[in-house]
Order: sequence, then structure tokens, then C-alpha cells
Amino acid sequence: MSNISVFGSSQSAPGDVDYENALRLGSLLAERGHIVINGGYGGLMEAVSAGAARAGGEVIGVTAPTVFPGRSGANRYLTSEQPAPDLVRRIGTMLDISDAAIALPGSLGTLTELVMTWNVNFVAQFSGKAPIPLIAVGSPWSDLVPLLTKGVSTNGDLVTCVNSIEAAVALIDARMPPK
Repeated sequence: MSNISVFGSSQSAPGDVDYENALRLGSLLAERGHIVINGGYGGLMEAVSAGAARAGGEVIGVTAPTVFPGRSGANRYLTSEQPAPDLVRRIGTMLDISDAAIALPGSLGTLTELVMTWNVNFVAQFSGKAPIPLIAVGSPWSDLVPLLTKGVSTNGDLVTCVNSIEAAVALIDARMPPK
């Protein structure tokens, strides 16, 4: 059983294509025996949580209640919640307990999660650690990752861009076979 962090928009709603894709992703990951980790709130976080929970999976939400006091709390599909004091420690906690990460469409918060994971993967080489699989699904990532790779002279091979949830799950399956 592997722990898979999923990053994505907090603004997507039921019926949106991205929301439906996240529901399917959560189900596919849980059906394979993976624990799903996310930021614990609404939007795509809720969708991936609901999909995993409906498939009988475990879902960990790493929330930041003091950062988001206006949010009504963690989504109802979590099996456990781990509050973090700020955004940096929230992302750090998610990465500390993850074997892989998937970035779905999102905005600045999702970009931060993707770039922080990418950077953690980049510096892993200096301590002899292996990078975790980091998969970015759809746009804007398929445009942005090559741009950042060139613009900041980094290793773009540390992020795999794919066009679909199914392609992301296939990559996870190849690295972490289903149970």
C-alpha cells in the first residue's frame, strides 16, 4: 500500500469535468489499495476524497485551519485529518508521508504544491534519496513545466506530464503495483 498525495483546485464543483476526473482518480487509487492524501477541503480535494471513500479507501486530509478560518472545515470524506499550522508545513507534511504525488488542474496553491514537490525531488539527489514520482495532469502543467524547466534551468524529468487521469494511474501502477 502506497500513500499518494493529490493536489488540485479548491474551486471546482460537482459536475465540472475536473471534479468528475478527480472523483474517478480517487476511486482508481483506492481500488488499487493506495491511501489518498490531500489538503482536506472542497473542490478537487473533496472530489478525490469522495471517490476514494466510495471505493472503500483511506483518505488523509492535511488541513490548515488557521490559514483558512473562513472554510467550514474538512470535507466529510476524510478518514483522518492532520491539521498543520501553515501552508509550508501543510505541504511538507503531505510530502513527508507520500510515496508519490499527482497534480490536477488548479491555481496558485496547486502550483506551489507542484513546485515544492519538484524542488524536494531535485534536492533529494544531494542526500542520496530517491525522488518520488510527480505526475502533472493536463493543462496548464503541460505548458508550464517545460517553460519552467528551461527558464530556471532545472531537471524537467522530475515531473511527468500526462493528459489524463488514466495515464497518471498507469504511471502509479508501473511504479507501485496494485495490491
